[in-house]
Amino acid sequence: MYRTLVTSIFALAFLVPAVALAHTGHGATGGFAHGFVHPIFGMDHVLAMVAVGLFAGQLGGRALWLVPAAFVGVMALGGALGVAGIAVPAVEIGIALSVVVLGAAVAFRLKAPVALAMILVGAFAVFHGHAHGTEMPETAVGLAYGAGFMLATALLHGAGIGLGFLAAKAAEARGTLLVRGLGGAMSAFGLVILAGAI
Repeated sequence: MYRTLVTSIFALAFLVPAVALAHTGHGATGGFAHGFVHPIFGMDHVLAMVAVGLFAGQLGGRALWLVPAAFVGVMALGGALGVAGIAVPAVEIGIALSVVVLGAAVAFRLKAPVALAMILVGAFAVFHGHAHGTEMPETAVGLAYGAGFMLATALLHGAGIGLGFLAAKAAEARGTLLVRGLGGAMSAFGLVILAGAI
């Protein structure tokens, strides 16, 4: 099961176009639907969002909702910076590092205090939000776009939490190793994205 899951992730990565993903200037950016699909069609975003959910699931307790909520909240602030035209240095590198670090946090089963975990994911959320925000128009349609990418992000976090629970139940004692292996695969793939961003 572990081997199949890791193989599937790498196969999916090669099927998604433009994995390194320059985030600005691709496609229409007005409205809820466009905002919703923007994170879903970026492999770097998907991996980071699912990693946040897996990480929160490993921490358990209040982290299940506080860690994803911190990411979504700070991502909204990063989006506002992007809309306002305020530069954030090395956005693509920050996004790539988020996949590496959050994947490693899952792989090594980092047992951080909830507040520290919130700070960690929040630091990376700024980059993801800024990438989305630079494409978000300053109109009511732009607000709908922002709501779309925030909802998609929250759902991807939920998918990560659910994936962690399913793996633990399906594989029983091996579930933890399965999730940690998935985190390691994410982190390795993040290194590929980082190499493309540098």
